[in-house]
Amino acid sequence: MTTARRMAPVGQQMAVLMRGTDFGDDTTRRIMERELRARLEEDRPLRIYCGYDPTSVDLHLGHTLSMRKMRQFQDFGHEITFLIGNFTGLIGDPSDRDRRRPMVTADTLAANAATYEQQAGRILDSARTTVRYNAEWLGALSFADVIKLCSYFTVAEFLKRDNFARRMEREEPVYLSEFLYGLMQAYDAVALHADVQVGGTEQLFNLMAGRKLQEEFGQPPQIVITLPLLVGTDGHEKMSKSLGNYIGVDEAPNSMFGKVMSIPDSAVPNYFTLLTNVPPADAQALLADVAAGAVAPIEAKKRLALEVTSTMYPREAAEAAQSYFESTFQRRETPDEMQEHILQAETERLDHVLLTAGLAKSAGEVRRLVTQGAVRLNGEPVTDFAAELRAGDEVRVGRTRFLRIASGR
Repeated sequence: MTTARRMAPVGQQMAVLMRGTDFGDDTTRRIMERELRARLEEDRPLRIYCGYDPTSVDLHLGHTLSMRKMRQFQDFGHEITFLIGNFTGLIGDPSDRDRRRPMVTADTLAANAATYEQQAGRILDSARTTVRYNAEWLGALSFADVIKLCSYFTVAEFLKRDNFARRMEREEPVYLSEFLYGLMQAYDAVALHADVQVGGTEQLFNLMAGRKLQEEFGQPPQIVITLPLLVGTDGHEKMSKSLGNYIGVDEAPNSMFGKVMSIPDSAVPNYFTLLTNVPPADAQALLADVAAGAVAPIEAKKRLALEVTSTMYPREAAEAAQSYFESTFQRRETPDEMQEHILQAETERLDHVLLTAGLAKSAGEVRRLVTQGAVRLNGEPVTDFAAELRAGDEVRVGRTRFLRIASGR
């Protein structure tokens, strides 16, 4: 006779699962805490999910906040679904936008989604993660089904959303397709019979719509776990590829470590809370030592960069990235070993070389890096993205990426 496996104590789970959450108001927090505790007291694996629309090729560290929260649920034995929004992505989530989001083609979404499972595996245990695509059920809905779903919500409910209200005040259009996005995401919760949905604070309306729709379908309403938005490396705006202030999940350890080191000091506490496994008491003690002058701010930031990089790569790789940073930035040494580009002619343009070498992903990014003074040629800032490079030149992009130009002859 086998004994049913019991879950971890509810108090232990609550302490971990509620850490770093942000609901926007105390009333919502209290409701979700109470409902989560009650669901955990059922002493069974809960069904947890979060959706990711593949509107870009790469995930960045902002996306990992929800994955880290799901990993916490996963480590307590709960069932995790990594949902790829290959249907919702056709419209694009308007939740964090003050203007209409450009629509993406199905082919583009499919190409982008191909990398998501691999990138998610850096945080989630792939062997214990179910991957689903919401076109499976959303694509099967008839027009009559959609009309019925619409009947559960009023226009007024959607117009209360902050971003829609602002656009209405400015007499800017709000498209019907954007209303339907929230409806489709709500139906995801019904299709998955979700106990918990994880998302960012800007997603709260969509997540709460899922609760309402589940009740209409006779299901217990899901608990929503919302997390604050991660600021980018500029310390002000939400981390975003379009703003260039992002740290990619697949970035090399040296680059990831260096980018974390570039964030302003004001963002360090939030990064410790949202992106690392450092116990809160330890992080608070370290930051208190910084405030008291007992620890230099750069040392605390190096600890942060080490911990963040260690969540994506083996500890040894993160420690090597720290050594690389200390030698190339703190001691301003040029590394003996660096990436090499072989010229195909006597000279080549800087923008072509950076693209070929993988130090930039587009001509637009090259121009942005040059404009921001982030590119140096033989130690001097570059002002022309079309500058000609010759054998023997050394290019530095940002703080930690180097490229040596070699002759192909």
